[in-house]
Formats: sequence, C-alpha cells, structure tokens
Amino acid sequence: MVLDELRALITRHARAGITSTPDGVHVSLVEEPGPPAPSTTGTVLAVVAQGAKRLALGDRVYEYHAGQYLVASLDLPVTGRFTEASPERPALGVGLTLRPSVIAELMLHPGARDLPRPGRGTAVPSGVAVSDAPPALLDAVLRMLRLLDRPRDRPVLGPLVEREILWLLMTGEQGATVRELGLADSSLHHIGHTVRWLRDHYAEPVRVDDLAQLARMSPSAFHRTFRAVTALSPIQFQKQIRLQEARLRLVLDPGDVAGAAHAVGYESPSQFSREYRRQFGAPPGLDAGRLRAAAGRQVLA
Repeated sequence: MVLDELRALITRHARAGITSTPDGVHVSLVEEPGPPAPSTTGTVLAVVAQGAKRLALGDRVYEYHAGQYLVASLDLPVTGRFTEASPERPALGVGLTLRPSVIAELMLHPGARDLPRPGRGTAVPSGVAVSDAPPALLDAVLRMLRLLDRPRDRPVLGPLVEREILWLLMTGEQGATVRELGLADSSLHHIGHTVRWLRDHYAEPVRVDDLAQLARMSPSAFHRTFRAVTALSPIQFQKQIRLQEARLRLVLDPGDVAGAAHAVGYESPSQFSREYRRQFGAPPGLDAGRLRAAAGRQVLA
C-alpha cells in the first residue's frame, strides 16, 4: 500500500520535527500534539501519511488527515498543531516546496491550453486549500521520497517527478490555487507582492491605499481580494507578522519586552502586551520564558 511505504520512508529519513533537503523536500515526524504554535506556511504541498494536523488562518480552520493534502500558494501566518500524534504512532508528513517558475513553465505547455485561466468575475482562490490525495499524486510523492535513497539518480529524476507532482496539482481539485502561482499577472501574484512587502517592512506604518497601489488595484478591490486569499485584512496580517517576530526576539531576550515591542513597530508597550497575550495566550515575558525552558528540555533530551 502506498501510505504504508510512505510511512516507512518518512520514519527512516525524518528526525524529530521537520527535516528538509536542498531541493525542497520536507519530511516530518512528530510524537506529541503539543500546543498550537504560530508559523508561516511557505508555498508548499503537504501530504499527511499518518496522524492529523489542524491549521488556523484568520477565521478559517483547515484540518487534514492521512491520505489528504494541503496546498499553500502564499507564505501566510498560521497557527497549527498536530492533533493525532504519539510516540507509538507519530504524525508523519511529507512536503514539497512549490516553485512558481516551474508552474509557469508547465502553464506554457500545449497540454495546459484548456486549463481555466482567471478572468473578470472569477472568484479568487484562497491561499490555502485541503483535498483528498488521488492515487496518482500519492504515487508520485512516494517516488519522490524513494529518491532520497538514490543520491546519484536524484538530480536527474527529482525534477521530472517534481513536474509530475505539480502537473497533477494544477489539473486537480485545487488546481486554481496552484495555477495562479505561475501566472505573472494573476490576482494572487499581485497579492503575493504585497505580502512580501509586508514581511520585509513589518515594523513600518502602512496605509492600505499604498498597498493597493503596489498591487495595482483599487483600494476596495485590493482589500476584498487580500482577505479572500489570506483570510485576514492587510492590517491584521501585519499585526500577526509583528507578533511572530517579537516572539522570536523574546525567546533570545525574554527580559526586554519594551525593546521587542519597539523593534517590531509598536509605539505603546501596553498595546503590544495586550495584543501579544491575545495572540499567544500569555504575557510576553512569561510566554518567552516558557519557550526557552521547553527548548532547554529538548536539548537535554
């Protein structure tokens, strides 16, 4: 059975947590559910071989189980946790970074001529989607993992299997989300441009009108499209990026709450503490101390 072999390969190649290769293949093994943790999705295909995972993006919740896959077409701030995992039966997953350049190349193939293109009045797909993985996709993912044991063949065959996986995604149930990654003038492309700008300038004041101009949209169309893709308003998106960055800073220096707040763009430490607690469930200093203690226990283990 395909899932059985996937589990065996992931178990052999994954260390606790996530192990990534230079060519964008990721394998994960998690032995306990753990609390919800903030992260970013990247542009990725993620297939669950065992267990289940739940992601929250704004007001949307995505849950996927063994034999299902998730695609993310933008690098979005999410909160996630494995909901089914134990030392006896760990959660196992495999991922592949989605490369827009390869998708764009496939979109130019004659076989892609009949694939729907976004047009006026077409609904903008969400930046995250979940579906059951068809047998052909699972088979291609399995062959990609088998190449981890064949280092001589991987540089030659890996790109071919990658193209097969992307083609199956582009022509599958969530094809609209994946295809837009390869279209230079799609709404997703323009929103992705503003998302990258917000990530690079998260500490700066921002006006939605300026972001709309960057996306080459009217302010109303930009706000509507941004929320459709990310499940967040532009200001909410920036706030989540700021708080995630502040959390990373506080793990290194849990005593400097005011400094972390200022570094990520907050002028009011009290507002920062209030929003931080709402996001992570504890005041900044306490949350950071817990994270440092947990990291220390993992190192000692």
